[in-house]
Amino acid sequence: MLRIKTPRLTLRPATPHDANFIHRLLNQPDWIEYIGDRNIGDLATAAVYINERLIAAYHRDGFGLYLVDLQASGETIGLCGLVKRQTLPDPDIGFAFLDQWQGQGFAREAAQATLKYAYQDLGLKRVVGFTLPGNNRSIRLLESIGMVFDSTVYVDGDRKACNLYVPANQNNPVP
Repeated sequence: MLRIKTPRLTLRPATPHDANFIHRLLNQPDWIEYIGDRNIGDLATAAVYINERLIAAYHRDGFGLYLVDLQASGETIGLCGLVKRQTLPDPDIGFAFLDQWQGQGFAREAAQATLKYAYQDLGLKRVVGFTLPGNNRSIRLLESIGMVFDSTVYVDGDRKACNLYVPANQNNPVP
C-alpha cells in the first residue's frame, strides 16, 4: 500500500473506514464554498464517496487524493493528491485540510511531497493546479510550490471560472 512520508506527515490511500473524516472535511464551509457541495449528509454516503471517487481513482488512474495523517499521533488532518479529469490533459494537485490544521504548513508539506511523488515516482510530465479566483489560501499555496497563474478555464463543465496554475519552471517543477 502506498505511503508517502514527510518529516511530519504520512499520505495514504483512503478506505471506507475513513468515512467520519471525509464527512467532516467535505461539510466544512471552505470545502463547500471553494470545491462544492458533495451532499455528504451521513457516514454511509461518505463511505460511498470514498469508494466511488477516491478508491475508484486509485484503480483507474494509478493515483488520486490521499488522506494526510500526522506522524506523531496518526490523526487524519487533510486530503492531498492528484486528480485526473477526463476532460483535461494534465492531472492537477488537490488539497483540503480541516480548519484547525490550516495555516501551519501542513498543506505545503503534503503538496511538495505529492509533486515529488508525481514527477519522480509516477513519471508524470506536468501537474497543474486549479482554484477559484477568491480562494487566496489555495492561490498562495500553489505559488509557494512553484506554480504561476496561466489562464482562466472552466473545469469539468463547472459554471464557475477557475484560475489555472502551471509549473513556473517545467525543467525543475519540484520546489
